Parts: sequence; C-alpha cells; structure tokens
Amino acid sequence: MATETENLDKCFQVVSDIVQKAGDLIASRFWKSKNVKQKLSDIDFVTETDQEVEKLLIDTLTAEFPHHRFIGEEATSEGAKCELTDSPTWIIDPVDGTLNFVHSFPHSCISIALLVNKQAEIAIIFNPVLKQLFTARRGKGAFYNGDPIHVSDKKDLSQALVMAEFGTSRDDKKLDITLDNFRKITQACHGTRSLGSAALNMAHVALGGADVNFEFGIHAWDVAAGDLIVREAGGVVLDPSLGPLDLMSRRVLCASSLELAIEFSKLITQYYPEPRD
Repeated sequence: MATETENLDKCFQVVSDIVQKAGDLIASRFWKSKNVKQKLSDIDFVTETDQEVEKLLIDTLTAEFPHHRFIGEEATSEGAKCELTDSPTWIIDPVDGTLNFVHSFPHSCISIALLVNKQAEIAIIFNPVLKQLFTARRGKGAFYNGDPIHVSDKKDLSQALVMAEFGTSRDDKKLDITLDNFRKITQACHGTRSLGSAALNMAHVALGGADVNFEFGIHAWDVAAGDLIVREAGGVVLDPSLGPLDLMSRRVLCASSLELAIEFSKLITQYYPEPRD
C-alpha cells in the first residue's frame, strides 16, 4: 500500500477540487442575508455556511482518505478535541473572516492545510468572492492563482506595511495590550492594515503586498495554511517571541525577513492567551 507521502499528489488534487466547490457555495451566499449563531461573544459567531462548508470538506476528504484526522473550527467549537498528532491531519477553517462574510465585506476565505508527522505538506487559502487562490506544497514554492509568489525585500520596519487585528476577544488585559501595540506599531512602521482574516493577512505577506503580520488569540485553523504559504514564498513564521511557531499556542508572527521579524518582536508587548482545549 502506498504511503501517505506518496499520496500527497492525490491529496492536493482532491482538496483543490473540493475547495473550488466549497468556494462556489460561499460565493453564492455572499450577498444574501445570513443565519447567524453566537459563539463566545456577540462578535464571535458562526453561520450555516461555515458549518456546511466544513462538513462538505470533511465528508469529501474522509471518503477519499478514511484514516486521516481533522481539526476544524466549527467541529472544535462544538466540543471536538483540538489535538494535533503525527497522523495525517487536515486543519480547516471553512470561513476565515466570518464577521466579514456576515457583513458582505469581501475579505473572507477557506483556509486548509494537511500536516503529516506534524509537518505541513499542503496549504490552500481561497477567497472565492475576489477569486484569490493561494497554494503551497512543501519544497515546491507558493503560488497565487497559479503564478509563483515571493515575499517582499523589506528588512526595515520603518518601510514595512504591517497587518494586525483586534480579534474577537474583549478581555480587558488583551485589549489594553493590543491598543498599546497598535500605538507602537503605528509610530514605527510605514503603515498598518486590518482586513479581518488571519489567513488572508498571512497570504498577503507571502504575496509581497504586506511585510509583517502578527496576532495573539488566533487558532491553528487560522494559521496552519498561511504558515506553509509564507515559508514557501521565502518568508519566516515564528512565535512572536521569536521561538519556533507552535500551532496550538494561539500566537503567530510572520515577516518577509528574519531581520524584520526580530525588529518587530523587540517593539511589541507580548501576550499569552489561554490554550484551546
């Protein structure tokens, strides 16, 4: 029987096809009213589309790869355990940027990655409304709508465009640190952008349109695909303290260069969210 590594070409083809179908579902509902359910707060919620897209992805991939495991945002929010093992595991955010989706602000996406032995092998980020498709395979580069992409050449924070988010938490301590960091970043960098999707923020660093992205309070499904895409585009992805990235730590820093990441890390105040169960 073929090993999982030998099946990666098939995995990439299957997930590419189903992501397009899932994207069609999202696009067909984008301009319509949404059925919204609140999760942890009045700005943290899920729509029927989130749930249907995740089910479509998991059901299709399970039929093709019955021994694979899954970490999905909506399944995890309903009590499924968020645990990464050495088994082939798909990490899925069916609609990253749900708040954008609810408001019909066209910056939301499907984000999906396959990890084998805890190492990312395949990554796709797809914004079906703007037809933005970011893909990567380990060791094979990163692509935007089929064309190779590379991070920018920025190494100086004063010339960098920084992507940053407030997130959905309204914890006072986190909000104070976030506001303090926004002030520091605004004073130090060329400009800031906040588009409301962690995955697309990382993809824009890979594309070279932005130079730094960081966030405290995100989850594995927000960053697993972006991690591989940024690295395959020549960038760096780290913990904001400059240690190795831990997908379960709820912290991420990516940049076009290590020099830029180091300068940025020294600037910001660190925050350590509670781990996700």
